[in-house]
Amino acid sequence: MERLIVEGGYPLHGEITPAGNKNSAQPMLAACLLTDEPITLHNVPNIDDVRVLLNMLEGMGVEVDASGLAHGRRTVTLQANKVDGQPDQDLGSRVRGSMLMAGPLLARTGHAILGQPGGDAIGRRRIDTHLLALKALGATVSVLGSQYIMNAGRLKGTDIFLDEASVTGTEQAILASVLAEGQTTILNAASEPHVQDLCHMLNTLGAQISGIGSNTLTVDGVPKLHGGEHTIISDHMEVGSFIGLAAVTGGELRIHNAVPEHMKMTCLVFSKLGVRVDADGTDMIVQGGQDLRVAYDMHEAIPKIDDGVWPAFPSDLISIALVTATQSEGTVLIFEKMFENRLFFVDRLISMGARIVLCDPHRAVVVGKSQLRGEDVSSPDIRAGMALLQAALCATGESTIFNVRQIDRGYEAIEKRLESLGARIRRVYD
Repeated sequence: MERLIVEGGYPLHGEITPAGNKNSAQPMLAACLLTDEPITLHNVPNIDDVRVLLNMLEGMGVEVDASGLAHGRRTVTLQANKVDGQPDQDLGSRVRGSMLMAGPLLARTGHAILGQPGGDAIGRRRIDTHLLALKALGATVSVLGSQYIMNAGRLKGTDIFLDEASVTGTEQAILASVLAEGQTTILNAASEPHVQDLCHMLNTLGAQISGIGSNTLTVDGVPKLHGGEHTIISDHMEVGSFIGLAAVTGGELRIHNAVPEHMKMTCLVFSKLGVRVDADGTDMIVQGGQDLRVAYDMHEAIPKIDDGVWPAFPSDLISIALVTATQSEGTVLIFEKMFENRLFFVDRLISMGARIVLCDPHRAVVVGKSQLRGEDVSSPDIRAGMALLQAALCATGESTIFNVRQIDRGYEAIEKRLESLGARIRRVYD
């Protein structure tokens, strides 16, 4: 069993570059199934979720050259000359992105069998939107226990109105429709940066997708995609996490290649907690020694931090904002609207000395500033794990974080990268 030992109280200083966007990498890996020509992806994050998907693709007959990951180049080349198997369901139960193989498999082979996808246990994560899109394009879906058995001839373009602006549901519709016959219009589409990134990547392979960045995507089906290469954008969740880490430890941090245009709402929300972030070209800078204070609304009303679909504040950064609020003088309401279990890590923060009232599964009142103290805690999911690490770095004394594999699913070599910024952190293996 692995765990992280963290000695808190040391400001983070220096420069860091975020890894590639994990939520871009997953659908792009699935997209390799759409062509028999080689695809090379650059800036691939070397994280557990990516490695699981690569293992799944290899098991299906895809040629995978991931030597670039092992040597720090973050480059992967894939070629699906043949697809002679179905996704391993045991591996698929570990990652949310496994479900994204359905559309490419139907488009390429007309048949797909998938089990329940994995991912964070942050509440109910429907796949109904995925199935709605696939059925609209002409697939038949039957459910046998925990298996989804899908069949189709050539998929037919159509108008698809998604029942929610689901990121992975939108990606599924895109992946299934690029080779469909005719035109597909995807309405109520998600427009997050990683959805845009997938569209740009597919267009470099010969797809014809327009409306990128909006809530209406038009996909003109093509008979075939060719090979190519694409560089994955920086992970704006990592950028937001590093902003929170620097702010609560009082350190000064320059984040390279931070894509500031993706961070406008995140910076606006952090400013409500007194965190100032400056853009310098493509970099973002958190100044050291900031006096964090909640910025109250008009008439001294308690402000609310809530999440929503893009371009609103991302749900994945709610945990980071909550820990930041514990270190900001004042009171704030955290309102997590998207997942009913996202806030179910605050008991660990309370044990560390945070003053938090969990009102219900979606709302927490945070009263800062609290002096956190070191504690033994366990990471329930990727983002809560990073938030607990954030809390440990600004706490007095030593903390132990268990179930660290959850953090590894989304953050590459996190202890080494933070150690380079001055954190006192080490990984221990039993």
